[in-house]
Amino acid sequence: MDPPQCRSSALERLPFNNTALKTLPVDDSEEPGSRTVPAACFSRIRTLQPLVRPVFVALSPAALALLGLSVQDVLGDPLSSEYLSGSRLLPGSEPAAHCYSGHQFGLFAGQLGDGAVMYLGEVESETHGRWEIQVKGAGVTPYSRDGDGRKVLRSSIREFLCSEAMAALGIPSTRAASLVTSDLYVTRDPLNNGRRVSERCSVVLRLAPSFIRFGSFEICLGRDDFSGLQGPSAGRHEIRSQLLDYVIEAFYRHIQQTHTDRKNRNMAFFKEVMVKTAELVAQWQCVGFCHGVLNTDNMSILGLTLDYGPFGFLDRFDPDFVCNASDKRGRYSYRAQPSACRWNLTRLAEALGSELNAAEAKATVDEFMPTYKALYLGIMRKKLGLVRKEEVADSELVSDLLCLMHNTGADFTNTFRLLSRVPWPEEGVSEQAAVGPVLDLILKQCASYEELKVANKPTMEDGELAMILSMAQTNPAMFGIVAESPAVSEQLVRMGRLKELLSTDQDELKEKQRDDWTRWISRYRRRLSRECDGTADMSPIKEERISIMNSTNPRVVLRNYIAQNAIRAAEKGDFSEVNRVLKILEKPYSESDESLDGPDGTKPAPHYDRKPPAWAKTIRIT
Repeated sequence: MDPPQCRSSALERLPFNNTALKTLPVDDSEEPGSRTVPAACFSRIRTLQPLVRPVFVALSPAALALLGLSVQDVLGDPLSSEYLSGSRLLPGSEPAAHCYSGHQFGLFAGQLGDGAVMYLGEVESETHGRWEIQVKGAGVTPYSRDGDGRKVLRSSIREFLCSEAMAALGIPSTRAASLVTSDLYVTRDPLNNGRRVSERCSVVLRLAPSFIRFGSFEICLGRDDFSGLQGPSAGRHEIRSQLLDYVIEAFYRHIQQTHTDRKNRNMAFFKEVMVKTAELVAQWQCVGFCHGVLNTDNMSILGLTLDYGPFGFLDRFDPDFVCNASDKRGRYSYRAQPSACRWNLTRLAEALGSELNAAEAKATVDEFMPTYKALYLGIMRKKLGLVRKEEVADSELVSDLLCLMHNTGADFTNTFRLLSRVPWPEEGVSEQAAVGPVLDLILKQCASYEELKVANKPTMEDGELAMILSMAQTNPAMFGIVAESPAVSEQLVRMGRLKELLSTDQDELKEKQRDDWTRWISRYRRRLSRECDGTADMSPIKEERISIMNSTNPRVVLRNYIAQNAIRAAEKGDFSEVNRVLKILEKPYSESDESLDGPDGTKPAPHYDRKPPAWAKTIRIT
């Protein structure tokens, strides 16, 4: 047996190789503080900034297993909370921060970079593959600008839980292996009302094959005509080439191995990034996930969900749902996510510049929306259990369902889960008797009369809306032009729905909702019947339908109220709710009696309800 002083823990034996730092240009400057970093993809971090009395909030067994670690390996090491919070140097790690730029809300922002994230290195083994390890919230880097490089408990809990929830849903995502909090405090303004409060500094250990993003290539962009800013390595195209070679050789090896011509290789890479991005956003849309900040610096080059900030999952279905309070114009609304990703791909093509064939790159970007729509419809067919046949009318069946969900305020997740209970058409069984039970369940979770009035109230300022409406009388031609703009058109649609609601009463509304849902379910059942045309034994088809629907439509997602409930408990020192929620989110498709309702049994308020449960705080994510 080795003497005690020679023993090392599983954490201390992680096989770091740190290929990125060996391959890409690194800034070795010891100059302190935030600064512009030219001619580098990474900056070394010379001094660690330890937390005070770091303690684990939660560990993800599934994410730790990617590194060949177990929860016992971590908890058995007395230094583990220091190692996994960036407070103590892991043997073999080389702390650094990644330099990248980005377009934020449509404008080029120049140098951005890892302002609160520290790269520890890359761990690689034949058994577990290659994983880059980061700590988020570990302190100041050259890219922190005016920030302190720290993250607080509430935002760290959200990132930790959602990273693992998305992975469990089968959606490509960065992972979160651990969450550590501490007795080090910073002040924040969580309600954005000018009142700063002290909050505990916390750190999430993040994993991904790579955290390189679209914005990583934008560091070489020249001065932007609109913002007047440029990348820190403007015009240094050799750095762009180095980064591109590294990404393709490390993460797109099949492309590297099958192309001898550089430009053809690069185009194959760009096309695959396009497809991966289309696959990702199709999956988002099909679970009702809204990212909130789809800037180019938050777009993974590997097609992963990256950087969890003001994200949100749909409650009531609303295509114009915006989860980011600072996104006043809805640039990154749920509906807009596919087009935002397409726009970002155009920016990536511009950043890659002469490395691509310009005409082919444009054609590839033009393929994005058709690719996305085909992938989206494919998943939606599975959500409806339509797996044997593909019909042209399926797209209309899906869009009419979503329109009905919107008009009736149906819950997105619950409705799709309930649809597996819609019975297969059978001779001798009346429609009413067959669908009555599931129809009652669907209607039960639709919005009330009062909720729908709130949902359809125009969001434009009264004075601005009155001016536009008066234009319809004074200048019809100009009104026709203004009314075609998406923002105004949405307000007019809301007004129309609200007018219709106000002309009816609650009983009439309920009857109309029942009639509308009955008609759609009848169409759906007729479509189901065509799945088994000419098949004698329908049992396997029925079983397959239920199995596929229940493995595609989650029972639970990380709604904001669920995260906030865990945050509320953790801020009082009780971490058990974070761990309970994690265990449930790890099995989102399984049936369970365990509830994620509020502590008082309160159901989630819809996102357009301006009076959430008393225990649910309205917070700004920072």
